Amino acid sequence: MGFGLIHQAVAHQARTAPGALAVVDGEIRLDYAALDAIADVWAAALSAAGAGRGMLIPVLLPRCARLYVALLSILKCGAGYAALDPRWPQERIDGVLEQLGAPVLVTDTEELPEQWMIWRPPADLPARTCTVDFQAYDGPADVPASVFFTSGTSGTPKGVVSPHLATTRLFMADGPLGFGPGVVMLQAAPAAWDAFSLELWGTLTTGGTCATATEDYLLPDTLRRLIDAHGVDTAWLTASLFNLFTEIDPDCFRGLGRLYIGGERLSTSHVGKFLGLHPGIQLFNGYGPVESCVFATVHPITAPDCEAEYGVPIGRPVPGTDIHVLDEEGRECPPGTVGELCISGAGLAQGYLRDPALTAKRFQEWPSHATRLYRTGDDGFRDADGVFHFTGRADRQVKIRGYRIEPEEIEAHAGRLPGVSHCVAVPVPGELGNYDRLALFYTSSGEGSSPADPILLRRSLGLKLPPHAVPDVVRRVDHLPVTANGKIDRSKLLATLTP
Repeated sequence: MGFGLIHQAVAHQARTAPGALAVVDGEIRLDYAALDAIADVWAAALSAAGAGRGMLIPVLLPRCARLYVALLSILKCGAGYAALDPRWPQERIDGVLEQLGAPVLVTDTEELPEQWMIWRPPADLPARTCTVDFQAYDGPADVPASVFFTSGTSGTPKGVVSPHLATTRLFMADGPLGFGPGVVMLQAAPAAWDAFSLELWGTLTTGGTCATATEDYLLPDTLRRLIDAHGVDTAWLTASLFNLFTEIDPDCFRGLGRLYIGGERLSTSHVGKFLGLHPGIQLFNGYGPVESCVFATVHPITAPDCEAEYGVPIGRPVPGTDIHVLDEEGRECPPGTVGELCISGAGLAQGYLRDPALTAKRFQEWPSHATRLYRTGDDGFRDADGVFHFTGRADRQVKIRGYRIEPEEIEAHAGRLPGVSHCVAVPVPGELGNYDRLALFYTSSGEGSSPADPILLRRSLGLKLPPHAVPDVVRRVDHLPVTANGKIDRSKLLATLTP
């Protein structure tokens, strides 16, 4: 049985297996009956506070069981949620709240402007709770479920509005993400990231157990502890984190049954090492932009994949999703021909929050096939077996440590600071062919000594950008070199970083 609405799928688990363990968070244990009943109580209170169908409700809570209940209760109201990261700088949080324009904010935080109507969730989660007569939303599944904020070239975060069906279409029983009862999934991704949907809703909509990593940053010891203590058997890691764990503690994966990795191009040397050490663990490469929630394709990795020309393939489409390789004229490319990867199907976002122009640019109608496409900006091809391969980007967007980075966003913020006359953000290639850090080079007008100082400039950017987008290196230069074509010579700038 499939459900289009996230909260309906969770409620189904509460009816069919009420005593099954749904959430583990430190000492807190919630079975499905308690999870669903508490969410009904909270949904009634949120509805009274103004949450309702079609609204987008911001949530500013740390990763914990109360966060999960709060999100479920918002969905029951017929509203969508925007889970904000408490580690974001206050300026970014304020900007996102202004974009959302919600009637109520769900948070425990005290330091917020007075104009926000605050709903503070109860501090305790009882193992059992009284029931309330709350009628959860029971309409079409194309209403917004979540908003994910990602980098924007203008310096303003883009809000990607994702419907329920974009999440629930992923977890069909016969698909590569068909989890189900008995699965224990690690929850370690930031709530503002779409991978959070994989970890939380992929588990709770299919009857598994969500095991919470309470630390802000996942370490091998944490993974090992959760495997040993709670039987975690399924996890997701960014490619960078996977590489790190494989290097410093390759035994920390022992006990897993499935591991999903991705977010950027995979290192075949690390993948090969893992396969040799853990032949009993299924390893999957997951590909997909946030505009097609979590994954658009998944590939079960085998040793021969490490020898592929363009690295490990990104695989085949997940349920409810189609991938198209189009040329510059919008025509479908034959197998083996590189073109732009475009996505269609139930996983597509509704668009960008309050940005119809950008929505129209990236989400386009494909008249010849009467379907709506998202243009990823990624290049790739489909091989003769129907497996897709990623070959690179058509623009400046990069992935660093699994996060999508728009260099233009960093440049926009840095260029507004006093004393900066011109700047360029340059991703720094690592030894494995991925980008492993970001460098900002700038020239200074000399006006205002403090902002033009590299250390203070980086500190200023930390007040405006999320931690993953703050440049690792900030360097002042006398001038920005250019090529014979008059474009900034990034290779010369990168050469200055070499000792």
